Amino acid sequence: MRLSLEPFTVHKRFPLTISRGTTSQSTNIWLRLEHQGIEGWGEASPFAIATPSHPLTKTPQTTQMLLDALELVIPTLETYTPWERQKIERVLADADVPSAARAAIDIALQDWLGKHLGVPLWKLWGCNRHRIVPISATVGIGTPEAAKQRVRDWIPITGGSVIKIKLGSPDGIEADREMLLAIRDVAPQAQLTVDANGGWRVDDAVKMCDWLAQQGVKYIEQPLRAGQEADLPHLYSRSPLPIFVDESCFTSRDIPPLANCVHGINIKLMKSGGLTEALRMVHTAKACGLQVMYGCYSDSTLANTAASHLSSFADYLDLDSHLNLTDDPFTGATMQDGRLIPNNLSGLGVQRHVSDK
Repeated sequence: MRLSLEPFTVHKRFPLTISRGTTSQSTNIWLRLEHQGIEGWGEASPFAIATPSHPLTKTPQTTQMLLDALELVIPTLETYTPWERQKIERVLADADVPSAARAAIDIALQDWLGKHLGVPLWKLWGCNRHRIVPISATVGIGTPEAAKQRVRDWIPITGGSVIKIKLGSPDGIEADREMLLAIRDVAPQAQLTVDANGGWRVDDAVKMCDWLAQQGVKYIEQPLRAGQEADLPHLYSRSPLPIFVDESCFTSRDIPPLANCVHGINIKLMKSGGLTEALRMVHTAKACGLQVMYGCYSDSTLANTAASHLSSFADYLDLDSHLNLTDDPFTGATMQDGRLIPNNLSGLGVQRHVSDK
């Protein structure tokens, strides 16, 4: 098989601010895998969690790091065929390839397989497109008025029935409370969820979980920073809200140690290393009695469409990054009644805009 790489830059219509900073654009990598006249596509998008004390998050996965890793391993991968996925997985593990680069390869392999068989991946995996829950629209940290306007901007796109609010403001929990109340004011019927991205101390997290429960919030995601998992049992015992982890959980191996101190996990293809590991995470989480959410970074339609093929296995979906892009080069899954629905085309069902070819 032959593999090729093409970096592409996408720009956010509205910059997103979380507890760790603000992003307005991202340079991602389009990977193409060709074998027997069939081309499979994958995407790698950079991300940074930047917790030096935590082995999984101490090094940001930059675009250049991902390119270097892929270029180094491609000559070896090209000696295999798409049917030798277990061997390919071992090569990537032995070479310590970053998870987002592995995701691009795995997604492309799955796309190739679906196209070879002539079926969409959701059908190949026995998923039910009628059981997909609505996606959330993300509102980043900002002033109360800015947050209100961001909700108004999202409503025509997603319907605004589910809103994920980024908290963990550097101005403290009072600023967090003001922002959430402003959003509730402009979207009184919406289901609200909160993601602190590790922006709270333990004592503030306890206070906020109590207060957020009183505001009707559905759950709290990553209240404590990655590397602070030892404090989760205390928060778990005190919180009236379900607790999900994101930055604290990369792969299926991370799930069992967390099972007794969280209620759910956030699966992201760039963290997990692709669809194959994401499916392992789903099964592991369900076996541990945990709920499942899918999330994204600055992913385009390509990666979010890939995740959408597994959406019927998820309890919550946060796959909205591509809807905030002004120059997404791909088309794929489409919004229907607030839900991101994969199409009936074979493989991922992703195409590139004609003007971008």
